[in-house]
This record gives sequence, structure tokens and C-alpha cells, in this order.
Amino acid sequence: MIETPYLLFLGDAPDPLAAKVAQGIKDWRPENCVGQFRLEGCKADMKLPDMTLAEAKAAGAKTLVIGVANRGGVISQTWKKVLVEALEEGFDLASGLHNLLRDEEDLAAVARATGQKLHDVRIPSVKYPIANGEPRKGKRLLAVGTDCSVGKMYTALALDASMREKGMKSTFRATGQTGILITGDGVPLDAVIADFMAGSIEYLTPDNDEDHWDIIEGQGSLFHVSYSGVTMALVHGGQPDALVLCHEPTRSHMRGLPGYQLPSLEAVRDVALQLAQVANPACKVIGISINTQHMGEDEAKAYCKEIEEKFGLPTVDPYRHGADRLADAVAAL
Repeated sequence: MIETPYLLFLGDAPDPLAAKVAQGIKDWRPENCVGQFRLEGCKADMKLPDMTLAEAKAAGAKTLVIGVANRGGVISQTWKKVLVEALEEGFDLASGLHNLLRDEEDLAAVARATGQKLHDVRIPSVKYPIANGEPRKGKRLLAVGTDCSVGKMYTALALDASMREKGMKSTFRATGQTGILITGDGVPLDAVIADFMAGSIEYLTPDNDEDHWDIIEGQGSLFHVSYSGVTMALVHGGQPDALVLCHEPTRSHMRGLPGYQLPSLEAVRDVALQLAQVANPACKVIGISINTQHMGEDEAKAYCKEIEEKFGLPTVDPYRHGADRLADAVAAL
């Protein structure tokens, strides 16, 4: 188990989205966050106290969590000094990067010498099966997006919370590093060998009560040339009964791909539904989630109303305005 509370390490994040791991933990488990540690030039800010390692230790922090998700998931050499010092100060380290802490010989040596733990959450801990496509009892919902980092995890977490508040049977199923750090369980899908990705989602969402819903955290986008494969595994392995479309309307291009424009919500709806119905012919699109963090309140409400009238589906920013209307749409199925 990863010991809490955390000191969130933001490194030299070039923009707020690069620190989405830290943002997710801070937003959904604020009680676990003592403060943040930023290097010079960091462009992310969790609105937590900036602390030195000694200050965080005195405040009770147990684990330094790497809250940065950079392209390729590598441990930057500019971070190494801080990570080594953190181990020497008595912190454990936790990371969801592809570049594993345990594979860094200097970090591993210091951890052994100090008796501190290295937690790599992006390592599959189960021998997953190959997907068989057999129908499973219970219900499943998947968030699919126009792009990466548009709010699929936030949508799933908010929807799960709303459904449980309404007395519905619901479980959030984490499929990425941030979700796993928030909930303590899940499948690090993008680190699973390709042949077993869909099978890992079948494993994650097994038979359940007929009225129980697994709310599956989305990953990537079917339209993102870098990460579409992981989305396909979710669409087929999840066998969703329902889809929620997720969109961030202020993007000028796909995340990390300046030469690619975002697809329309219509395109995502049509393609995702067609592919989902391969594994579950009864799948339906039940709502739309809009990430309005870069909009004012009036602009956000007006945009959601416009999209709702256009598509005839409940459209909300579930983090800003709540997910009750999406939960009601699920209950109506």
C-alpha cells in the first residue's frame, strides 16, 4: 500500500495538463495532499502550499508522488536530485510513468540504503487473459473522448459518485495511473501487452449483479493516432451498455499533435457507437460531458445548452455542475 498523505511533485511541468496526475489526486483525494514541490519554470499549480522536502516531512507527508505525465512517461534527469533527496529524507516514491523507478539504478540503490519504498503503479500485477467477447452479467458504461485529457476520468468519477448518492449500484474502474493512485486499484491499461489489453478490461469488469454498473475510466481517443489502440481495447473489452462522449471545446488541435484537428462530436458518436456495438449490439450513447474549465460560467452553460439542443442528449460539465443528469440517463436505460 502507498502511504498517505502525499507531497505532489510537479517537476518542471510545461503546462497544467502535464501535471494532470497531481491535479486528479488533488481534486478527488484532497485529504491526502499536504503540499506541492515545483522546480524552476514549472507552469502547473495545484493551489497547494509550495513546500521543501523538510517542510513536507514536518507536515506529515509520507510519499512523494510524481504528479507529472510527460509524453513518453520518462523520469527526467532534472528530477533526479530531488527524488534522491526525498528518499534520503525518509519519503517513499510513487510514480505512474512508463519509465519505472525501480529501473533507475541510482534511485534503487538509495531506496535500498534508506529502506524506503519505490511504488511503480504502471506495472500490471495480474496475468491477464486474451479477450473472449463473452457477454457478462451486470452493466457497464465507458467514457469516450474527442482527444486525450479532456475529462474522461473526471466524468467517470463524478458519475460514479452521483449514482451511488442516488442509491444505484456503481463502481468506478480505474484504467490509468491517476485513477489507480486515487482509488488504490485498477488496470494500468497502456502498460499491458497489446494482445491482452481487451482481456484485462474483461477481467476488470467481471460478472456482477444485473443492476450493478461498472463506470470505466476512458483512455486516449479513437481519433488520436498516438493512443487509439488503448481506446479500442476499452471499447471491445468493456462491452459497454452505455457511452458518454467527452469533449474540451477550447482545444486548437489534438493533444501533442499540432497537425491534427479534433474530430467532431458527431464523428466520435458514430464511430465509437459502431465499434462498441460489435461487442454489445445494445450499446447506446446516453449523454455528453463538456470540460468547461477554460470558460466562464455563462459561456459554459450556454455551450452545454447548445450541444444538448443539437444532440438531444443531457449535456453537462459533471465536475463543475454535477453529474446527476447523466446518472438519471443511466437509470432510465
